[in-house]
Amino acid sequence: MTVRAKKHLGQHFLKDKGICKKIARQYGKHQGCTKVLEIGPGMGALTEFLLQEDLDLYLMEIDTESVTYLKKHFPQLKDKIIESDFLKTDLHSIFKDEPFAVVGNFPYNISSQILFKCLEYRHQIPEIMGMFQKEVAERVAEKPGSKQYGILSVLLQAYYDIDYCFTVNENVFSPPPKVKSGVIRCTRNSREKLPCDESLFKQIVKTTFNQRRKTIRNSIKPLLKGREVQHEYLSLRPERLSVEQFIELTQFVERI
Repeated sequence: MTVRAKKHLGQHFLKDKGICKKIARQYGKHQGCTKVLEIGPGMGALTEFLLQEDLDLYLMEIDTESVTYLKKHFPQLKDKIIESDFLKTDLHSIFKDEPFAVVGNFPYNISSQILFKCLEYRHQIPEIMGMFQKEVAERVAEKPGSKQYGILSVLLQAYYDIDYCFTVNENVFSPPPKVKSGVIRCTRNSREKLPCDESLFKQIVKTTFNQRRKTIRNSIKPLLKGREVQHEYLSLRPERLSVEQFIELTQFVERI
């Protein structure tokens, strides 16, 4: 039995066992976390090697055909194979308040949404490791000063240290995607909470990058409430600011 790759689910099955093994070994058990949720395992190419890493492994798969395949080929995980949409699942219902990591060969069409969902559970997720479209992986890991640096870069780097591990070519998938892939590892940093209003921080980051051609002063004008205030960052564009500088900017807006 094999599973037919479904385009609407963004499925591209890994077929190179060497690459699968290499990806699995990127998981670093950050903060001693051995409870792992693999998203979109498909036919279990990565699962096979994650099982060799002595992990308490859970699988979440939305594709019924894949779920049937996984239950047949990984009977030891039968009670931990969850047929569900990760983006719509209350993860507390599965893991309660316990820490868990998120890994996978993530579907390209929802990979950014997966990362935003992980941010919602950041206090429980010490590590995110897996494969994304190369452009997304690079964006997450990018530093200030480039066009790739954006909302995902700042929000992820506010809470995680990012390592770009390696690039994966198209020919190791079936069917092959039209783009290269990149494997990244995100490990939770020491920030329990940002030293500013976190909702305002997120609002400022999203607002400025959504109008990235404008200076920061012009994009956050409504937040300044018409006041003629001075700050060195207001004349810059958002891609120039580091996470720490966005925190400073948020603190400044809070005081206003």
